[in-house]
Amino acid sequence: MIHPRIDELMDKVDSRYALVIVAAKRARQINNYHHQLGEGTFDEFAPPLIESRSKNYLTMALEETAEGKIVYEYPKR
Repeated sequence: MIHPRIDELMDKVDSRYALVIVAAKRARQINNYHHQLGEGTFDEFAPPLIESRSKNYLTMALEETAEGKIVYEYPKR
């Protein structure tokens, strides 16, 4: 079973496409943060914004989205 549920996530974003893009970018940021910990640098990427039982970065990103911690906007054209 996927947690958080897709219907909970769709309340926070306007399309499935946006959800995929936002979650993938945030998961990369969390991954880069954890790699920085081993190098001793802490300034470029933000740590996870929630306490999660999961060690999967994508799951963490989806949980952050479900809790409203991730905000995005489309670039102006």
